[in-house]
Amino acid sequence: MQTFVRPDQVEWTELGNGQRRKVCAYNDQLMSVRVNFDDGAVGTDHSHPHTQISYVLEGEFTYHIEDTVYTMHPGDSIVVDGGKVHGCTCLKAGTLLDVFSPMREDFIR
Repeated sequence: MQTFVRPDQVEWTELGNGQRRKVCAYNDQLMSVRVNFDDGAVGTDHSHPHTQISYVLEGEFTYHIEDTVYTMHPGDSIVVDGGKVHGCTCLKAGTLLDVFSPMREDFIR
């Protein structure tokens, strides 16, 4: 559990293909994660059992949940129910704040 986190206390985890992740505060039920994308980076289609909210901190993205596509700008947010196939393409370099419930144990191993 990380109940209080300063940005300089956590290193970015390089994910490849122009993406990096920084796990922020979390407990067993909730986790916040910053995900940074370079121009053109693609968050490949995937699904997981966790409910997720993505909030655009900066940049521009196309984000899809199954067959529906959204264009997202700073301040926009979206909910992805667990089990839904989703992904995104970064149109303008930026950062998403992803919130997961329950927390993603695979992100802290």
